[in-house]
Amino acid sequence: MLIAPFAENCFFDDYQGFRLKKDTVLFYICRFLSFFFMRLSIVQTSLHWENPDANRAMLAATLAPMTGQTDLIVLPEMCTTGFSMNAAALAEDMDGPTMRWLREQASRLGAAIAGSFICRDGDRYYNRLVFMRPDGSFHYYDKRHLFGLTGEHLAYTPGAERLVVEWMGWRICPLVCYDLRFPVWSRQRKADPYDLLLYVANWPSRRGHHWRSLLPARAIENQCYVAGVNIVGADGNGYEYQGDSGVWDFFGQNICRISGQAGVCTSLLNLEDLRAYRQQLPFLDDADGFEMK
Repeated sequence: MLIAPFAENCFFDDYQGFRLKKDTVLFYICRFLSFFFMRLSIVQTSLHWENPDANRAMLAATLAPMTGQTDLIVLPEMCTTGFSMNAAALAEDMDGPTMRWLREQASRLGAAIAGSFICRDGDRYYNRLVFMRPDGSFHYYDKRHLFGLTGEHLAYTPGAERLVVEWMGWRICPLVCYDLRFPVWSRQRKADPYDLLLYVANWPSRRGHHWRSLLPARAIENQCYVAGVNIVGADGNGYEYQGDSGVWDFFGQNICRISGQAGVCTSLLNLEDLRAYRQQLPFLDDADGFEMK
C-alpha cells in the first residue's frame, strides 16, 4: 500500500481530532488512514497485590507519555488488584473509583482503554473487562471461563455473553485469560465477526508455553490480529509471571513481544491487509456452523 509510510506520521489528539493543521494534504491523508490503521499499545507490568490505589497511580504514570500517541491501550487482567479471590473486600461498583479512573485516562490520552477489574453488580462479583472510549462511553464483558484450580468459580459469577465492540472501524472481541483455552468461545461467527482478539491475563510462567502457543493459534484459525497482555513478576500468592505479552498478525507471526520485564509495546495494525488476506484465502467461508449452549 503506497500510502502506508505516512501512517506513522499521523498522531491523533483525541478520537475525533488531529494534531496536524487542518486543510493540509497530510491532514486528509491521516484522516483517510484512520479508517485502515490502528495503533495498539499493550502494557505489561507488575502489580501491587490487592492495592487498587497504588496500581491506578502506577498505571497512570506509565500511560502519561502515551497521550496522542496511540488509539487503543490494553491493560492486564484484574489490573488494579492482581488475580485475587478476595472479591468481597476488593470489589467496586460500576460507578466506583476504577471506572472513574478509566474514564479520566481515556479522555486525557485520547485513546480507548481495555482492562479488567473486580466488579460488584447487585449481589454478585465478576471479573469484568471494560472497554472505555475517550468520550466516556463503554462496553463490558464478564469472564466466561473461570479458573477452577484457584477457586475463581467460587468467588465470581461467569459471564454469559461474548462482546464484539467497534472502534475506529475495527471490530474487536475482548476476552479474559482462561478463555484462551476454549477455541469455540473465541471462534469467528458469522453473526458477530471481528478483526482483533484481545486477551487480558494473569498467566503464570509455569504454563507459559501454552500462552505463547495458543495466542498465534487463535490468530491463524480466526484470520485476525491477536493481542495478549500478561503481568510480570510475582503475585501475592507467590506465583511467578514471565509476561510474554505480544501481538500476532493473521499469519500467526509475532509483531511485538515483551518478555521478563515491564514495558509498553505499540504496534500499527493494518485493516486493509487483513481484509485482503481474508479475500485471498477465504478459509472462514468453509468453517463449520455451530451453536453455543
